[in-house]
Amino acid sequence: MNGIILVLILIIPALAQMMVSVNYNKYKQIANKQELTGYDVARSILDKHDLKDMYIVETKGNLTDHYDPNKKVVRLSSDIYHGKTIAAMAVAAHECGHAIQDQEGYMYMRFRSAIFPIVHIATSISYAIIALGLLLESFNLIWLGIACVGTGLLFQIVTLPVEINASMRAKKELDHLKLADTNEQQGVKQMLFAAASTYLAGVLSSALELVRLILILTNREER
Repeated sequence: MNGIILVLILIIPALAQMMVSVNYNKYKQIANKQELTGYDVARSILDKHDLKDMYIVETKGNLTDHYDPNKKVVRLSSDIYHGKTIAAMAVAAHECGHAIQDQEGYMYMRFRSAIFPIVHIATSISYAIIALGLLLESFNLIWLGIACVGTGLLFQIVTLPVEINASMRAKKELDHLKLADTNEQQGVKQMLFAAASTYLAGVLSSALELVRLILILTNREER
């Protein structure tokens, strides 16, 4: 059983990442008809929501795009920032979706930001606590370590609606501003669905890891 769970933990994220890569590689080759760069798309969406003072900054790396809630900046990777493709359009609109969430005080985003410091500390020391518990043969410590692992799952569960909502906002903005036609919207939809699948895969993998640890501990307690 433990072996099957381990295989699933490895396979599920890999399949999700493969879906993202396939869709991204496909749609970064297809130009949007209005020849809008990712920057143009982001600027149009932000300006519509009275976020004219928000900066859109080019950042290094591949698919390193993100919204920085601390500095209130949308960061786009070079391919997205300069790209005039459907992929650039989809990713830029998605990150602006996060900016709009922040502006509106979207509940799940606020909750995620609030718990992040606790989750970061808990997950970073979780396996050390489990190892110490095994060394000292203390089931209480092991359970504490597993609980710390569980905070990571909680964070990912909260992240899922944040990402799905940002994608929904992205599609809505592209439609309302008439930045994408029907065919382009279909490509955007596929891109954003693939991206969302990585977050769902993260939740499933974390849940399976938690189950695996609980099974290991319960088996030890029964001996």
